[in-house]
Amino acid sequence: MKLKKPIMITASAFIALGLLAGCTPAESNSAPASSSAASEEAAAEQTPSDVLASTAWETTGATDAAGADVALDDENVKNFVGWAYFKDGGSFTMYNLDDSPKMQGDWTVTEDGKTRHIVAKDDAGEVLFERDSDIVTLTDEEFTYRVFPDPANTEVYFDIIHTPTDHEEPAA
Repeated sequence: MKLKKPIMITASAFIALGLLAGCTPAESNSAPASSSAASEEAAAEQTPSDVLASTAWETTGATDAAGADVALDDENVKNFVGWAYFKDGGSFTMYNLDDSPKMQGDWTVTEDGKTRHIVAKDDAGEVLFERDSDIVTLTDEEFTYRVFPDPANTEVYFDIIHTPTDHEEPAA
């Protein structure tokens, strides 16, 4: 008889543990996990072009091929510094940090998000130049592209780092 009581207590303990296991916080976390998954899914639906056009960008840094910081007024990067506004329709405008106009034209990003192409145009719409830039990073938090001072020497390059800004586009 003494053996039956401990077995009953043990069985009761297992039943209680089983009931408690059914009420774990893991279930209560399922809703946020679903909304998190939904957010990730929505972000995954954005194309690289959508990401680039989603905000205005400010040049906030530059690095060299060794990863060292480069001053934004350095001869190798200063022409790439400013405010950039990539519109949904495929046009862009860029300004120097003092809000003076830099360039305007058309842009595209490859579907794989690896290359940005710009076609700079004058006020009459005539093409001034075209440039492809390798995209290093393109997220909601950072847009970084690579420039090569000598396109024949890909060992020397500078990464131009942009972050989102709420800076209003200067009036034309």
